[in-house]
Amino acid sequence: MNFPSELQYSRSHEWLRTEDGAAVVGISDYAQDSLGDVVFINLPQEGDEVQAGEPFGDIESVKAVSDLVSPVTGVVCAVNEALLDSPELVNQDPYDAWLIKVESVSGTEEMLDAAEYEAFCAQCGEEG
Repeated sequence: MNFPSELQYSRSHEWLRTEDGAAVVGISDYAQDSLGDVVFINLPQEGDEVQAGEPFGDIESVKAVSDLVSPVTGVVCAVNEALLDSPELVNQDPYDAWLIKVESVSGTEEMLDAAEYEAFCAQCGEEG
């Protein structure tokens, strides 16, 4: 399992990094591994508002459909269009295959650093 230290993580398994003033959101290696082969991703449109702690789309794998939960409140300024045609990119490199970029960020969920998130995932695995 890969937990890049430069990222922040939510308890719903999304990662967050700041890039050029925007919040970049994706799903973690733990999440893509738990989901299995991703076959479809439903993402918002540019200009849509997202709310911290609320679903902004969903991701479908051979195992299940799961909500994508925004770690920030703001306005979607970019959507990774490549994932709409090739959702398996999330499985290949979850930290390169970002989902959305959000600007005008006005709030964030409580985020974990890499060590805290790794411990959280270990706990999730024990419960699962």
